[in-house]
Amino acid sequence: MNKVMTRTAQPRPGARPPGRRDPRRPAATPSRTPHTRTAPPAAVTAPGTVPAATDTACAGPETAAPPLRPTDVFADRLLAVLSGRRPVHWMLRHTAGRAYDELAQLAERGPLRTRGARPVVRDIGYYVPRTGAIEVFARIAAGDRLRAMAFRLEQGPDLRWRCTAVELGGPRPPRDDD
Repeated sequence: MNKVMTRTAQPRPGARPPGRRDPRRPAATPSRTPHTRTAPPAAVTAPGTVPAATDTACAGPETAAPPLRPTDVFADRLLAVLSGRRPVHWMLRHTAGRAYDELAQLAERGPLRTRGARPVVRDIGYYVPRTGAIEVFARIAAGDRLRAMAFRLEQGPDLRWRCTAVELGGPRPPRDDD
């Protein structure tokens, strides 16, 4: 089965930055040029042995976040448009086919605009029907209300993901054939 439930861990608001140790005082300003310390000439070891680490202060834990999946990126982009935080034309180069028209019709109604809490993506799941296509669903929460959003991503010949269909909680309106 190709159905997968995922959502990357969101950073906790109010959490201290990774390099900061004292919560009462800001950390020192880091230097603009990275410095690496090499072992002094006296620390040369015999061939075939590994030298001991000489600088543990410069070698911090890996803080690079893993790259976001296209499912997460597009869910956040679509949410920004449907909640009114971004204009519809912001998605123009990220859509293909009729998806832009569907998105424009959905955004006109403003289905995710709220007066209270800002809507957020709670959960994302996806299904891979074939190579180069992903069907995604997302649960959107705004306050005590939960909505469903579904969209399809297809990978083009330039290896960029584009949204090709968008639906939001309910039956799809009939299409006018051109």
